[in-house]
Amino acid sequence: MHEELEAAALVDQDQKFSIDVFVLARLAVTLAFIGAALLVAAPFLPALTWALVLAVLFIRPQHLLERILPRSLAAGVSVLIIGLVVVGPLLLVVEQIVSEAASGVAYVQQAAQEGDWRVMLKAHPWLANLQQWIERRFDLQSIFSQVGAFLTNLAANFLRASTGQVITTLLAFYLLFFLLRDRAAALQMMARLSPFSNLETGKIIVRVRDTIHAIIFGTLAVAALQGLLGGCMFWALNLNSPALWGLIMGLVSIVPVLGSFVIWIPATIYLLIEGRWVAALILGLWGGVVIASIDNLVRPLLIGDSMRLHTVPAFIAMLGGLQLFGASGIVLGPIVMTLCPLLLEFWRRRVGPDQSA
Repeated sequence: MHEELEAAALVDQDQKFSIDVFVLARLAVTLAFIGAALLVAAPFLPALTWALVLAVLFIRPQHLLERILPRSLAAGVSVLIIGLVVVGPLLLVVEQIVSEAASGVAYVQQAAQEGDWRVMLKAHPWLANLQQWIERRFDLQSIFSQVGAFLTNLAANFLRASTGQVITTLLAFYLLFFLLRDRAAALQMMARLSPFSNLETGKIIVRVRDTIHAIIFGTLAVAALQGLLGGCMFWALNLNSPALWGLIMGLVSIVPVLGSFVIWIPATIYLLIEGRWVAALILGLWGGVVIASIDNLVRPLLIGDSMRLHTVPAFIAMLGGLQLFGASGIVLGPIVMTLCPLLLEFWRRRVGPDQSA
């Protein structure tokens, strides 16, 4: 009898071992395919991110359109409207910046060839020693010419990089159509495949939605403030078209890899070449201290409050996301940072002291 019990125990252990091996094998194969799927989808992550952002922001107009139009047609109309609202102003800004950049390069090269910098220095006797020291050690005409060539090459590289951005934008609008049209099926699939309960999955979706709203509206508020301050300073320094340049500074502030500095730094250099040293100093300090501090301090503060995060983790989430994911990291970084506490809270409730006991 004792031998029969031992034999039965050995059989049970063998069966348990074989079951564990099969479970581990299935888990390993599943994780391998999940990793492969992530690698396949990685090149499309920027387009998918911005498609998700636009879908979250414009979901209410989509609901209104679906009341009077079939779902597919309503999604197509929404994509067209979003394209006009989002892409139109960006094309205007890019055209204006490229045009002014070309004019600025021509102006710098002309100033170098005609020796305007010498006239500027002679207009200020207290700079005579500086003029002599510069002429002995540097060939400013050659330097200005090289700067002009560098800016020209930079503009060409920017246009080449813009081609890839255009492809990403088109792909984002392509994905946006299906996110708007098939959002209900996508949410049902997420709920079915999610390892969390339906309530927990719903909280994750709501947290992602609230984070996107916080990022976008916080970014728009900071951009409006930067454009207003920059335009006011342009007006105070009697620069041309302060309202237009204030609007452009606000719009470029929205783009993660750019910022208002692409406007006020060239304006500062222009004032220096014109011999307006005091105005150049004022604009440089205003842009480097006031406007830059708004971008680095006010933005994390606004977004952190909306995401229920401290300013420091919100700041780290945005900068770290930009480094890790590129331009789309301005959205993905905060989403990751806000979901981590929520997921840890789910696990704490499942394996808390009461559950462990």
